[in-house]
Amino acid sequence: MKNETAAISANMHGEKLYQQRAREALPILVRQAFSHKTMYYQELADELKMPNPRNLNFVLGSVGQSLIALGEAWSEEIPPIQCLVINQSEELPGDGFGWFMTEADWKNLSKRQKDEMIKVVMQRIFAYPKWPKVLEALSLECATSDFSDLIRKASSRQGGGESKDHKLLKEYVQFHPELLRLGKRVGPGTIEKGLPSGDRLDVFFDAGDEWVAVEVKSARSDELDIVRGLFQCVKYDAVLNGVSVTEYRDIKVRAVLVLESYLPSRLLSMKHMLGVEVLEGVVPI
Repeated sequence: MKNETAAISANMHGEKLYQQRAREALPILVRQAFSHKTMYYQELADELKMPNPRNLNFVLGSVGQSLIALGEAWSEEIPPIQCLVINQSEELPGDGFGWFMTEADWKNLSKRQKDEMIKVVMQRIFAYPKWPKVLEALSLECATSDFSDLIRKASSRQGGGESKDHKLLKEYVQFHPELLRLGKRVGPGTIEKGLPSGDRLDVFFDAGDEWVAVEVKSARSDELDIVRGLFQCVKYDAVLNGVSVTEYRDIKVRAVLVLESYLPSRLLSMKHMLGVEVLEGVVPI
């Protein structure tokens, strides 16, 4: 795939805005590689405080050019870490595959073949042992966040009874599957769906080829309660994937945290590291 954006992007050693953003983006992508998590274009744009995620093509192109040059200097191939950034509609990398496949070959692949190729590329990225050395060679520092205090406090809190606000938000989500990018044909979700782990989901949608678990947090929830919600989604995702395996079902699983308020800014990187989908500003009407 002849990637024109990537081809005209220079490496990150310059002062153009996209080069500056490339230097900010690469440590974030390395963090995601260590977390074994992809991220959407919009999510990376949010972390970089970019108003238009479309402009990431130049940024990711610059990252790619820098890794190619460094790989040539090291006489080895560095995996295209920019492929960790995927579009939300198809969950496929955008320009990233332009580094090693022609456009015609890529278009001739079926969706399943593309998915299998992506898995191989992602595993190469996740398994590459030299990401810290890559950052060092490019005079960049790791993207680090210390969440230990938040996690400790969130772990020590005891849950209380269900508030009226929580119940209203839960019931609102139940009857609005379109919030979760599900068609109306799915119908209302199931409230308090039981899991074999002993947990109960706030709302559960069975779309046939997709299961969506929803954890809701009303405007009454503070930062610590939202942290707990993020980790609850991690658990629900793992449990539902386990259920699908034991039932021999090839099914997509999503766990979504729905907030009546908005995600605190310092939890943005935690959300991305955990790979949790968050829907903000959902007000029952």
